[in-house]
Amino acid sequence: MNLFTDIRALVLDTLDAMARDGAIPEALQTGAVTVEPPRDPAHGDMATNAAMVLAKPAGKKPRDIAEDLAARLAADDRIAHAEVAGPGFINLRLAPALWQGIVRAALTETGFGRSTMGQGEKVNVEYVSANPTGPMHVGHARGAVFGDALARLLDYAGHDVTKEYYVNDGGAQVDVLARSSFERYREACGMTPEIGEGLYPGDYLVPVGEMLKERWGERMLNAPESDWLDEAREIATEAMMEMIRDDLAALGVTMDVFFSEKALYGTGRIEAAIEELRARELIYRGTLEPPKGKTPEDWEPREQTLFRSTAHGDDVDRPIMKSDGAWTYFAPDIAYHYDKIDRGFTQLIDVFGADHGGYVKRMKAAVSALSEGKVPLDVKLIQLVKLWKNGEPFKMSKRAGNFITLRDLVDQVGPDAARFHMLTRKNDAPLDFDFDKVLEQSRENPVFYVQYANARISSVLRKAEAMGIAVDDATLAGADLAALDHEAELALMRSLAEWPRLVEIAAKGHEPHRVAFYLYDLASAFHALWNRGNDEPGLRFVQEGDAATTQSKISLARAVGVVIAEGLGILGVTPVEEMR
Repeated sequence: MNLFTDIRALVLDTLDAMARDGAIPEALQTGAVTVEPPRDPAHGDMATNAAMVLAKPAGKKPRDIAEDLAARLAADDRIAHAEVAGPGFINLRLAPALWQGIVRAALTETGFGRSTMGQGEKVNVEYVSANPTGPMHVGHARGAVFGDALARLLDYAGHDVTKEYYVNDGGAQVDVLARSSFERYREACGMTPEIGEGLYPGDYLVPVGEMLKERWGERMLNAPESDWLDEAREIATEAMMEMIRDDLAALGVTMDVFFSEKALYGTGRIEAAIEELRARELIYRGTLEPPKGKTPEDWEPREQTLFRSTAHGDDVDRPIMKSDGAWTYFAPDIAYHYDKIDRGFTQLIDVFGADHGGYVKRMKAAVSALSEGKVPLDVKLIQLVKLWKNGEPFKMSKRAGNFITLRDLVDQVGPDAARFHMLTRKNDAPLDFDFDKVLEQSRENPVFYVQYANARISSVLRKAEAMGIAVDDATLAGADLAALDHEAELALMRSLAEWPRLVEIAAKGHEPHRVAFYLYDLASAFHALWNRGNDEPGLRFVQEGDAATTQSKISLARAVGVVIAEGLGILGVTPVEEMR
């Protein structure tokens, strides 16, 4: 049940009636007509811009349309009051029964707030995609949480979502991994490892070295690199991916697909993607201008094989082949996205670290070219995370070598607190992660405040059950909800009514942080009503000696609990029933 959609439908039906009566022309385009909460709640429950957007095409003054429309809307039982404001906005007050109906809907609809907006559209969300060269760090954690919450949100809004991890196992970094693992193999054989510049120094490769010793014994100690590099690469990469999968699982993240970059090489898939671009006359031999900051004196122009990405919105054309005939790193990425298009995805989302900002336009250009503009690519950049503890920057992880791992984070605060807090800022805004604040039990800690609301609701239900009052959803939905008529209760119901609308707005904008913000606001409204009950006994959820009224009050609390659970589910956070 989306009350905003229902009232917008009422507005459109009323406009149709006005057209039939000759009050406005027929066949006016109403796509821009909205019904939204007013900026100032004192102005009403909802507001519509219908008269403002239709005035010009109708050839009438906005206020003239607004006064007629408001009068007709006020005649509907669902509208308690309709008032024209300013040049032609209409503020609406809804009948209390509509808000009370939201409570009943939350208790009876499976997945209250779920939307069919996505209409089953196939969406690929690629996120994390960390190089398989070691443990994931905190930056990866934020990208993992964001991508996972976004995938859950899109699924909740009716899309067919695939969560995908692109394994960068085809480049030079995995050769470095193999060489670093070989030094740990030498260490496992009793020798001193030579972790030179450019190799990975972390202790996490010690077990890989022991695996290599178990496989090889000591026969590779003096063997040339060509004898052991391929096997060491394969073993080390799989060991790192197993570690990454375990770390993601600790954060509550699971993937549907792990796609190997290496699988693109030697299979003709890169060549096929480039030929597709060549067929569209987007591949050519040419010479690029010097990059910004370079002068002709320190720039050596050379002819290269280029992708004409400027034809699809990029700033410059991009090389796809090196002078030695090898592919640039961009070529397999083109092939990978071509594979996504070939798999039938009609919307692609890539979640990248902030350092990939310069990569966005070229990748969008490639997808646009390969899909002939039919498949949109949205690239979400994840800004940096700064860690604090005891008022100071948190120290480095010895095991990782030079960064704080995702597992460090989860071990410190747990997956629920980590996930919720990672979503308290928009993805492109920097995030301060203060371990002390994330764990403190106060209103200033959003995850605690929301979980505390859910725990309070659970405690009320337990108390009522102990009194012999039925609190199952079916019984509560059948309670006398008309008794919920206090302004504080209606305010909480208005917050509940925002949920289905919020889901669609967040899904359209690919903004899961909106869910976290909403849950905090809903929890605040619930706590406000709870606290008023301390001073006004009539607002308490449990009314001693009055089972019927208690069921009415508890139905509202339970509806809030339903929405909190739904929202936390999107964020990947488990609701708690007791605070410890």
